[in-house]
Amino acid sequence: MRIDKFLKVSRVIKRRTVANDACDIGRIVANGRVVKASYQVKVGDILEVTFGDRTLKIEVLNVAEHAAKADAASMYREL
Repeated sequence: MRIDKFLKVSRVIKRRTVANDACDIGRIVANGRVVKASYQVKVGDILEVTFGDRTLKIEVLNVAEHAAKADAASMYREL
């Protein structure tokens, strides 16, 4: 699954276009490397998402095409 879609489905970022823009300006890091929106997320990846002056570091636990709101939090773990 593309990283922009993962961030939207897991509800880390509210809209896919916002996730896409964040990738374009280098605010999304996967396994220590800045990635494009087309990066394919895998279970076990470590993602860092920068929101202004705050950085959210998460580990991918599950990659699902669709997730209910209650299941979205089980897709990742905060580090």
